[in-house]
Amino acid sequence: MVREEKNSILIVDDDSGNIKLLVELFREEYLLYVAKTGNSAIEMAKGIMPDLILLDIILDNDIENGFNGFDVIASLREIEATKDIPIILMSGLNEPEDERRGLEQDVVDYITKPFENSIVKLRINNQIKMINYIRQIEHMGLTDALTGLNNRRSFNKKIDEEWARACREESVISVIILDVDHFKRYNDTYGHQQGDVVLQTVATVLTSTMQRATDFVARWGGEEFIVLTPNTTKLNAVNLADRIREKIEQVKIKLPDGSITHITISAGVDSITPNRNTPEILLGELISNADRALYTAKEQGRNRVIAH
Repeated sequence: MVREEKNSILIVDDDSGNIKLLVELFREEYLLYVAKTGNSAIEMAKGIMPDLILLDIILDNDIENGFNGFDVIASLREIEATKDIPIILMSGLNEPEDERRGLEQDVVDYITKPFENSIVKLRINNQIKMINYIRQIEHMGLTDALTGLNNRRSFNKKIDEEWARACREESVISVIILDVDHFKRYNDTYGHQQGDVVLQTVATVLTSTMQRATDFVARWGGEEFIVLTPNTTKLNAVNLADRIREKIEQVKIKLPDGSITHITISAGVDSITPNRNTPEILLGELISNADRALYTAKEQGRNRVIAH
């Protein structure tokens, strides 16, 4: 599963009786948060990023301000972080117009009051299942099946985000590209299944070597891997790449017959400190430069790190 922790639900209602009922229904299954006004709901949603919002249309605490559930939806949809959070509307007014208006604002369901507990539970549980299923599919599309690392598509998405941030902050961003030396020869000698073991071993070393949550590792393709290290100078990126190289060289890889093999890797590094005026084409050159440095490392004898 993509998520192992409980899903979270934000309940937005100013009726203590409704809140108590919903909490009793779902307290064992989900992490529950409660807001009694529209403004507090918006602030809470930005802070906790719930998986689902249960939102009452009429919020008596906000009536004098002319603020209702539809206004809350509109505000949430204007905020980048909250615009895609699924919302289920709740209302004691069984009016087709309210339901139509809610659906026009992309709510995922509409529940009428008074609640029929079994129906409410089914609707909420079904929606959470759908949320988790979609996340799992998205996760699979961004993950390399063999190694469990992020895949190239995931890396491209991440580096676009980090590039934009680095441009805003004028901070350094570094890239390491590495691949397994003589991988084809290894495959030809020991078989493709053993080659898969090598790739999984490299992935394990990479993830265990990264010490910062901001470091991002992906399988670039074939026997190539790529590491994105924001706020890391070229020298520090070279040092990181060399630690990876040394760890991989020391790993003992067991063959089916019980004997031990070793592998080495070569790596190329490049860095840039962009700003708001830096042309985006230089992002592509950053990766190309690291790739060229990798091939220089191979030409110079492999099992080494070269910076562009």
